[in-house]
Order: sequence, then C-alpha cells, then structure tokens
Amino acid sequence: MSTTQDIIRNLDDNAPMTLREIITQELSDFKGSERRKLMITGQEYYEMKTDILKNRRTGIGEGGRVIDVENLANNKLVHGFIRKLVDQKVGYLLSKPFSIQTDGNEPYKEALEGYLGKSFKRLLRNVGKNAINKGIGWIQVYYNDKGELSFKLIPSEEIVPLWKDAAHTELDAIIRFYDVEVYEAKNKVTVTKVEFWNLEGVKRYKIDSHVTGQLIPDEDAGADTSHFAVVGEDDVEEPLNWEQIPFIPFKYNAEEMPLVKVLKTLVDNYDKTMSDNANNLEDLPNSTYVLKNYDGANLGEFRKNLSLYRAIKVSGDGDVDTLSLTIDTEAFKTHVGMLRKNIYEFGRGLDTQSENFAQDKSGTAIRFSYGDLDLDANDLENEFQAALEQLIWFIDQHLFNTAKVDYSDINVDILFNRDILINETESITNAKDSVGIISDETIVANHPWTTDTQAELDRIKKEQESVMDDYPSLVTKDQGGGNDDDNQANSN
Repeated sequence: MSTTQDIIRNLDDNAPMTLREIITQELSDFKGSERRKLMITGQEYYEMKTDILKNRRTGIGEGGRVIDVENLANNKLVHGFIRKLVDQKVGYLLSKPFSIQTDGNEPYKEALEGYLGKSFKRLLRNVGKNAINKGIGWIQVYYNDKGELSFKLIPSEEIVPLWKDAAHTELDAIIRFYDVEVYEAKNKVTVTKVEFWNLEGVKRYKIDSHVTGQLIPDEDAGADTSHFAVVGEDDVEEPLNWEQIPFIPFKYNAEEMPLVKVLKTLVDNYDKTMSDNANNLEDLPNSTYVLKNYDGANLGEFRKNLSLYRAIKVSGDGDVDTLSLTIDTEAFKTHVGMLRKNIYEFGRGLDTQSENFAQDKSGTAIRFSYGDLDLDANDLENEFQAALEQLIWFIDQHLFNTAKVDYSDINVDILFNRDILINETESITNAKDSVGIISDETIVANHPWTTDTQAELDRIKKEQESVMDDYPSLVTKDQGGGNDDDNQANSN
C-alpha cells in the first residue's frame, strides 16, 4: 500500500492523486484531528481560557426543558496550573543562557554565538512554551530582507508535517497554512494561504473563497519558487534550495504529547470544585423556604415581602421553615488537596506551597523536590539538543556558502544551564571546603554567585596580578624567591 510520502515522491501523470488533492486531503485530516484540537486547547489553557468559563447554572423549566437559572450564583474560577507549570519548565531549563562548546575552535564558537545570541535565546524560550503547550514547536530558517540568515517561530497548529519515518525524525515535506485578510472590491475577506515545502522548492496556493476548499495557485506570492535566492552577476537572482526542509521540529517529548493532555481533566475538576464551593457559599444565605398555609398569591410576592418588610403573612396554623445547605468542609479540603497534589505529580512540576518543601530547605531536600521537574527537563533537553543540531546544520551551510569555511566536521555541544533553587549558605560552605581538593574553575563554576565562570576566573587573575604589582616583595618561591636558609645553602 502506498503511503502519502511515496505518492509525493513519485508524482506523475498516472499517480492516483495529484499534489493538490494530497494537500487538500492532508489539510482536511489535520484540521479535524485530535492532535490539532489539543494544540489549540493547550494554548487556551495557558492563556487561562479553561472550560469552567463555559459553565452554566441550569434548571428544569416548563415541559422538562433545561433552562439557564440567572438568580443563582455562577462563579467561574480559573486556576492557572497549566500556565504555572509551563513557565516553570521553561524557566528551569531555558531561562539561563546555554553554553556552546566547539572542541576548542574559537572562530567557530564566535560565529555560532553570533547566530544563537540573545534574540535566538528569547526565540528558544518561546518555542519551548509552544512545544509544552502543543507537543511540538516549529522554527523556520529563512533569509530576511537584508539577506541575513534568520529564524522565526511558526504556530504549531499551522504546520502539517509529512514524515519519512515512523519515529518522526526526518521530514519529507511540510504543508503550512495560515489566514490573511485581504480586500476584494470594497469587502474585507479572509483568505487561507497554503504552502507546500519539499526539497525541490515551494509551491504556494490559496483557497478560493468562491469555491469552498478548492486550491488555486497563488500567483501574487509566486506559485512555484525556491527556498531562497541569491544575487549573482549582473544583479540577477539565482534560485537555490536547501538540502533539508527549512523547518525544524522542537518536541516536548518523543510522543509529541502536550502537557494539557495529561492535566486537563484534573484542572477542570479543580476549577469546577472550587467554583461550586464558591456558589454554595454565595447561595447559602438564600435558604430554601418551606411554607405552610401561606396567605399570599405566589412565591414571587413572598420573596418581595420578605426582602422589603422582613415579614410575611400566614393563615391559620401556617408556618415558615428553612432548609439549610450543609457543606462538608473536611471532604472539600481533602478533595482539592489531592487534586492539587496530582496536578503537580503528573504534571512533573514543583509545588512550592507543599508542606515538605516548606519544612526542609537543605540542599539535599531541595534537590529531591526537583526530581519530577528534572525528569521532565531531561526529555525536553534531549529533544531540543537534537533540534538544535539540525538548526546548526543550516548555520554551517550558510557559513560555507558565504565565508567559504567548512565547520561541518567539528563537534558542537549545547549545554543547558538549569535554574534550580539552592541553599546559598550551604553551597558557599561546600565551595570553601573544596579548596585544594578540586580545581578552582570547578569551585567557581558551582559558586551560587557566579554568572559567568570564565569572566569570574579572569577577574580573580586580574586581582592577583594587581596585588603582585602593588607588593612586589610578595614573590613566591617558584617565581625566584625563597627563605634565608635556602639562599644560604645555595651560596655554599
């Protein structure tokens, strides 16, 4: 049986489907897929748009119809667990600048730092949020208007990847679709742009607004173009294609499963439980009244007399009683406590309000508390290092094409610096006790006040040289000095 990728690679006049038909089918499948719905849900929950906001207080009306009840409290309490956990994971792994190692090749390291500088590190944090919220984030490699190699974040819900393998490690092609607003005559309409990227170039389409779902070539954007173009002799542009698809996947995990899939039911139940409790507290003063021989026309008049005059009229042996709502506080506390614990456990996060974290602030206890967060960060780091390796391939190709320098054989390591809470006093004491046992560089690197190890070592060296300049008599034996006995022995 032919796969979609096989069909794309072997398109000809006798192919069972045309390229446009394949793109249309893939778009339709992706738009209706559970994967894309989770991407949108993940972003909504990060933006505090949870399902509790759709909650209604309803009752049974005439004829058994369900109706909205407006006179009852309808609190919609949103708790930002997803946002906190996503920001926690991104902050833990990606907030500190990463380090680049190039086997001692300083020119190559400086070149990479130029492309992977502050703006890219901000981009990496944003693609980290996308990856956790949506299971996968995407960065596109392109040349900007100045001809500079650049990178930009592409929303994951706009990308349909066509993979070569089941493990999703290599791309055959990419379909990207996005909406733009344009004017047709005097009317503003939304047009869906569709791009098909493969190793042969880019085909650009748009969905005809007059014929629903039909792809037509986008002549305005260039229906058939290359990945990029360079200006050659006589200012003539030469179309060129990369040897890889210039879209790089940054996965949250190997399964591309977003955090919201794990936590949605727990967060929804927490929101609902807290909102229902708030509703009960708010409705509690409005007790249910039990009337006996009420001397009035209807219940509306009863509530009016009660609110205006604080009194009602009854007949004969009439009476008024109330039924009060009893709230089981302990059961409520136990339930929401377990929900909170499960959210942080299965979300692999650090609950800084937990009793265990508050009681013991030793270095060992803190490291133990970070166990689940570390576990999740390990998966994220592995996926991001693989993605950065693909991205560096494009930088290497660009440097070879422009500077005529081939760095492709040099091994590059990207080291992420995790941002973990520590007991500073304990760490400083351990650093002092390690002098003479391990190298000064290791001690400086692990000191809690160090932000740049090499810069700190340079400052220490400069201070030591300054002391020697101020006090030239303080010369060590290795520098030509010595004690009197040694000098006397030498003279003999």
